[in-house]
Amino acid sequence: MSSKIALITGANKGIGLETARQLGRQGIFILVGARDAQRGAGAVALLKSEGIEARVVPLIVTDEASIRTAATWVEKEFGRLDILVNNAGVLDYSTETGPATVSQASLRATFDTNFFGLVAVTQAFLPLLKKSPAGRIVNLSSILGSISEHADVNSPIYPARLIGYDASKAAVNMFTVELAQELKGTPLKVNSAHPGWVKTDMGGAAAPMEIVDGAKTSVALATLPPEGPSGGYFHLGVHMRW
Repeated sequence: MSSKIALITGANKGIGLETARQLGRQGIFILVGARDAQRGAGAVALLKSEGIEARVVPLIVTDEASIRTAATWVEKEFGRLDILVNNAGVLDYSTETGPATVSQASLRATFDTNFFGLVAVTQAFLPLLKKSPAGRIVNLSSILGSISEHADVNSPIYPARLIGYDASKAAVNMFTVELAQELKGTPLKVNSAHPGWVKTDMGGAAAPMEIVDGAKTSVALATLPPEGPSGGYFHLGVHMRW
């Protein structure tokens, strides 16, 4: 295909769907990664009704067989991938507690999706991204993954105690830094994105940001020019503290 091809995990709703919409409006062909193929198909239908080219890719980021199947299908259908947005993530408020009381099961479940799944998807699609003349990887992180912010008594997140989610996003940031170093000298760029506190199922109605604004950081990093940064941690163009 002559147009760029973008795969977005968890793209059937929320920030993922809005990221797909904003990239699609730039003429980028969208692959909607979704755990539930039916919900993914619904997202594709919505995007197509807005004039955006899209197809659904059944993809469970915690299932290695699902990831392999998705990567094989993309290679067969398109031969390459230009943009990977690792958007899928979980935050289970019912099991999240502080570091003194969090359960091992809660930690493992959160890391399985937010970190191990993200790494597995990236590794599976990296060969296809290397076939792109300008591959871009965007890892959805969070300000809650910043150790500097958590350690700063003046930071708005200083009181936050969601250890599973926070630690998983800190791990994502480390993966971003080391992968960027490993890809240095290639056209590929990889960055972490903090979308902001957004009105989604995860963020809740009290969040100050609308979904349309929550997608802007991912879209900007997915469409960086050749002189753009790699190995950074950004929110709306501002480099955040690790």
